[in-house]
Amino acid sequence: MNTKEKRKLLDELNNQIRTCERCTLSVTRKHALTGEGDIDALIMFVALSPGEKENIQNKMFVGPSGQVFNNLLNKAGIDRESVFMTNLIKCMLPKNRKPKADEIETCMQFLGEEISIIQPEVIVPLGYYATRAIIAKYHTRPSILSMSFNSINGRLLYSDKIKVFPLTHPSALLYNPSFEPDTVIKYMKLKRFL
Repeated sequence: MNTKEKRKLLDELNNQIRTCERCTLSVTRKHALTGEGDIDALIMFVALSPGEKENIQNKMFVGPSGQVFNNLLNKAGIDRESVFMTNLIKCMLPKNRKPKADEIETCMQFLGEEISIIQPEVIVPLGYYATRAIIAKYHTRPSILSMSFNSINGRLLYSDKIKVFPLTHPSALLYNPSFEPDTVIKYMKLKRFL
C-alpha cells in the first residue's frame, strides 16, 4: 500500500473515530484522539488513552508524560516525527480510571484498523493495558498473557505477523524517576528497528 492510499484510508478511519458514540466515553470527552505521526513509520507506539491535556489540545503526548516521552526518544536518538503514535482507548478515561472491557473491545477495532493501515515493523505498547490488548489480539502464544508485565517489558515478542516490544508507559517515570536509566536503555533498543 502506498502513502497516498494509506492517507486516504487513515483519513476515513479518523473521521469514524472522531464521531464515535459506541460507548459512554463519548459523553465525557472533548475529543476522540486519533493517531499521529509518520504513516510510513516502522515503529508504532500505543499508549492507553489521552490524558487531560491531550483531550483538550487534541494531540498525542502533550502533557507531563509527553515531556517524559520526548526526553526518552531524544536520549534514544529517535526523531518523534519518524514514529506513529496512537492510543488503545481513543477518549480520555474519567479521573484516569482503568479501562472497562467493553471500552477496550470497542476501541480495539479502531486500533486494529490503524495497525493494518500503517503496517509497522514493530508495535510498542506502553504499559500493562495496551500490552495485554495487543498480545491478546496478535500473539500466537496465549501463555504470554499469563506472564507479568515486568517479565516481558523491553523484550521483543514475535508472532506470525507482528513484532511487539512492550515498554513502560512514560507516566511511570513521573512517579518513579529511578526507572529512567533502565527505561532509556530499552528505548535505545528501538533505534535498531529504524
